Amino acid sequence: MLPWKRVLRPLAALLLTAAVAVVPAATAHASTATATSTSGWNDYSCKPSAAHPRPVVLVHGTLGNSIDNWLSLAPYLEHRGYCVYSLDYGQLPGVPVFHGLGPIDKSAEQLSGFVDKVLAATGAAKADLVGHSQGGMMPRYYLKFLGGAAKVNALVGLAPDNHGATLSGLTNLLAYFPGAADLLKATTPGLADQMPGSDFLTKLNAGGDTVPGVRYTVIATKYDEVATPWRSQYLSGSDVTNVLLQDLCSLDLSEHVAIGLFDRIAFHEVANALDPAHATATTCASAFS
Repeated sequence: MLPWKRVLRPLAALLLTAAVAVVPAATAHASTATATSTSGWNDYSCKPSAAHPRPVVLVHGTLGNSIDNWLSLAPYLEHRGYCVYSLDYGQLPGVPVFHGLGPIDKSAEQLSGFVDKVLAATGAAKADLVGHSQGGMMPRYYLKFLGGAAKVNALVGLAPDNHGATLSGLTNLLAYFPGAADLLKATTPGLADQMPGSDFLTKLNAGGDTVPGVRYTVIATKYDEVATPWRSQYLSGSDVTNVLLQDLCSLDLSEHVAIGLFDRIAFHEVANALDPAHATATTCASAFS
């Protein structure tokens, strides 16, 4: 007969995963009806409070967009008193809904313009950025090369592909198909830019991962199947906090997509990163907070 711990652990993991998925899924379902108004975020009349003096800009991932990527996290932060905004970037001509496919340096320019717009509307001196996947990596180009460090207090990355995305090693197969890499770069440059060793990533990471004056937080999951190996998501440098989701809750089974779309344990750690002075412990129970 198996020991009780071995019997209960899989059951607990299943129940927790269900809770993480179902609670925000209900929110997302309710939000879908008002998706055109982005469910209360992107309100340019919002003025940051003394408790949360910086607006939060959400940066979607590859194939995401300013609404679908944030149906859970945006209301989560808004409910906690933040002025929340999200943008679309990296659109290709004739490709609706699925964004983040254009050249990443150009996407960073779009982010720069959007942050300026948000700061002008809110009157805030700086913003905080929260990004998922490419959206956690691309802002580093803005901070490093486009003057963003003077306008950003913190960058929080959920499963950011800071040193490339190997798709669990699948990108290594491109070498066996002559012309495939060139075709990828010509048709979807945003994907090509994320391949380890690309010119874009080489430039981005040369001379160090971070720039002074910005706080960086990386929240990773060991079940990531896109930004692999998952440790490659971590940053080195001053004022960096690297977090593994399973160190906070060993029962959390979220992978690359789930960590950004509906994992409230990850969201709790995002809230801690945005307001470290009032951080509370992130545990498995955070799925219900």
